[in-house]
Amino acid sequence: MDVTALSLGDPLEPARKATAEMLQNRERTFSLPQPFYSDERLFKIDMQEIFHKEWLIAGMTCEIPAKGNYLTLQLGDNPVMVVRGAENKIHAFHNVCRHRGSRLCVSEKGKVAKLVCPYHQWTYELDGRLLFAGTEMGADFNLADYSLKPIHVKTAGGYIFISLAENPPAIDDFLRTLEHYMEPYDMANTKVAVQTNLLEKANWKLVLENNRECYHCNGSHPELLNTLLEWDDVTDPRATQAFKDQVSECTTRWDRDNIPYAHASFGLRNRIVRMPLLKGTVSMTMDGKPGVKKLMGRITDPDLGSMRILHLPHSWNHCMGDHIIVFTVWPISAQETLVTTKWLVHKDAVEGVDYDVENLRKVWDATNDQDRRLAEENQRGINSTAYQPGPYSKTYEFGVVNFIDWYSERMLANLGAEPAPYLRQVNE
Repeated sequence: MDVTALSLGDPLEPARKATAEMLQNRERTFSLPQPFYSDERLFKIDMQEIFHKEWLIAGMTCEIPAKGNYLTLQLGDNPVMVVRGAENKIHAFHNVCRHRGSRLCVSEKGKVAKLVCPYHQWTYELDGRLLFAGTEMGADFNLADYSLKPIHVKTAGGYIFISLAENPPAIDDFLRTLEHYMEPYDMANTKVAVQTNLLEKANWKLVLENNRECYHCNGSHPELLNTLLEWDDVTDPRATQAFKDQVSECTTRWDRDNIPYAHASFGLRNRIVRMPLLKGTVSMTMDGKPGVKKLMGRITDPDLGSMRILHLPHSWNHCMGDHIIVFTVWPISAQETLVTTKWLVHKDAVEGVDYDVENLRKVWDATNDQDRRLAEENQRGINSTAYQPGPYSKTYEFGVVNFIDWYSERMLANLGAEPAPYLRQVNE
């Protein structure tokens, strides 16, 4: 229960009603009204109704490989921790001491025997049980009443998913499929070779919209187009016959090696599909050659193209034979977003021997920075009094339309509002 909202009234209630009305009345194939990209009240609603209620990728299981390993993240005003406990079980908690509310874990990552609050040394087991609060609390103090507040957590295919919702949306069908598609990579035996954090002065939805289309790629991403073929599938309306022939040739090899590749979708929220890279290239490096000599898992052929994984509201991924790239988007304010990129390799790959970090990250360092500039210029224009929603291309920007459809459907549902007429055929 939100005690503050209960006692003071919800100051966002008028903005909630306005949000629902704008989504119900907007033109489906046009960009969103200005407040969705610039208004701090609507940003708070985004956090409450999307980022606090949907499933998010908190990190990778390889980042917390042993008992006591933890990672932390900040989700709006909510500090969160994920920790591996006894019997290999992964737990997620609000990173808030039950004494006076201090954060427990203050580092981004670490390893502990117990969870100890740095303020007054209240001590918790890795499963969240309060073990010690000191004799100062009195003889009648019951430790069992003050366990850490848990967060829903699930794992699949090396990914850690969390949801702050009381009753998160169903996701198990996608997770079973993700587990199957990630099997060749043996994610338990991977590591993060390098991570970058890029602050973009743009609304998180603009970051996602930019990602969901390649309409801008030819004019903006020379490094990426050394290897990337922009089509999502052979059903893409722009796909050429040469591309379809290349896909047919590749899938014959992938079938031989038992490598999953078929397009799998779960509503508009999740999609997995393996697509070839530009002919003659096998990895997203400047020259298209493997960035890591030691291939992942049971993979023997580096020419696996890129398996693309979409997870709305905030992640896209590229999985190649030699390495995996995981992108996550974290809203900071109405016009600031943190984009985190992680490059994963085989855990036995040796830096400086099997891979060079600079070479591994060069393509996406350039691409991320190019996208940052595009999103920031997009934000600056949207802030203008001249901005009004503009039309999306139904071919080149169909992925953006799908993202906004998903966002609109989930926002209206989570607000408890009537679905928009144009969304009646959109299913989660």
